[in-house]
Amino acid sequence: MVLGLLLARGGVEVTVLEKHADFLRDFRGDTVHASTLTLMDELGLGPAFEQVPHQDVDKIEALLDGGAKATIADLSRLPGPNKRIAMVPQWDFLDLLADAGKLEPSFTLRMNTEVTGITKQGNRVTGVTYRDRVDGHEGEIAADLVVAADGRGSILRAAVDLPVYRFGAPMDVWWFRLPRNESDPVKGGAGRFSAGSGMVLIPRGEYFQCAFLIRKGTDRQLRAEGVEKFRERVVTLIPWLADRVHHIESIDDAKLLDVKLDRLRRWHVDGLLCIGDAAHAMSPVGGVGINLAVQDAVATARLLARPLRQGRVTSETLAKVRRRRLFPTMVIQTMQRVIHRLFLGRKLNSTETVSSTGMPFMLKAAQRLPFLQAVPAYVIAIGPRPEHAPEFARRKPQTIARS
Repeated sequence: MVLGLLLARGGVEVTVLEKHADFLRDFRGDTVHASTLTLMDELGLGPAFEQVPHQDVDKIEALLDGGAKATIADLSRLPGPNKRIAMVPQWDFLDLLADAGKLEPSFTLRMNTEVTGITKQGNRVTGVTYRDRVDGHEGEIAADLVVAADGRGSILRAAVDLPVYRFGAPMDVWWFRLPRNESDPVKGGAGRFSAGSGMVLIPRGEYFQCAFLIRKGTDRQLRAEGVEKFRERVVTLIPWLADRVHHIESIDDAKLLDVKLDRLRRWHVDGLLCIGDAAHAMSPVGGVGINLAVQDAVATARLLARPLRQGRVTSETLAKVRRRRLFPTMVIQTMQRVIHRLFLGRKLNSTETVSSTGMPFMLKAAQRLPFLQAVPAYVIAIGPRPEHAPEFARRKPQTIARS
């Protein structure tokens, strides 16, 4: 959606295909990071974004034994005007981008249109095949360039069989919701790790979006233990949730995220480019997947708008996108792999708790020297090599009529 909007503002004819009738999905990544907020300002969409229901997070904490807390990242120490992460339902954010796109004459959004494959001429991808999910009609759309932005389970990526590095992960995640009270001790994002399990709380207005970490491959075993055992695990981790765990009515309320961490060795073939999770599936650690994908889109628009207008998109041109975005992708994935191996993997296979006296060294140092809290804040909320809107896509601040 971001790429479609930017390219349309650059005078490129764009068609975005969405297989569903709307953007309503539960437990999608809903973090809009500081660098994305800056992008919204540059695109003139800052005022419109502020009208979207959201909650700002300016601190990420670790919950310790006995109710103590330690600050992992203090976003108020970030440079620039946006010192926060905005928690916003992804469907509202996508609706905002869609409404902004509709103002551009060369932007088309087709809902209920499921991509089923690619068309080729020789070795070049020339378009996609699709199925209308309302009437079942099947057809083809020709394109000078097909962009696979269809996630880590990308149909388009699979269709061209690009080689991939797979790094593995020690955990999967159960997503679920619990009510949130204003009196709760957690105001920003917070994580708790103790005795072989872990849980992250993300404040979302009247509820917490909860991520319960489980050892990789144990989903079926844990579900067999039933909902009461799951409630016990939640309360053992965070005792002050005891008054609301009855809202977990069934073990089916926990939705599994099969965590993957991988990266394509090459992001393109002639006529097709992968970006976002289709190019590099990210761990949920840090919640940086959306931020990285949006920055991929900005870099792609800057590099490809002119060649697309001129009809001169070559494989060499497409390779520039990977060269531009490979460094930040590798940095973030390397950090996630280190956290997987040295912290999460160990904690999920141990009986040790995380107490105020047993904190990891870097977390201890950040409590004694608070300025260090700016480092993880920058990595999470801005990231290495942040991208800025190209001049052709920038607009004065404007409100957007919501459809």
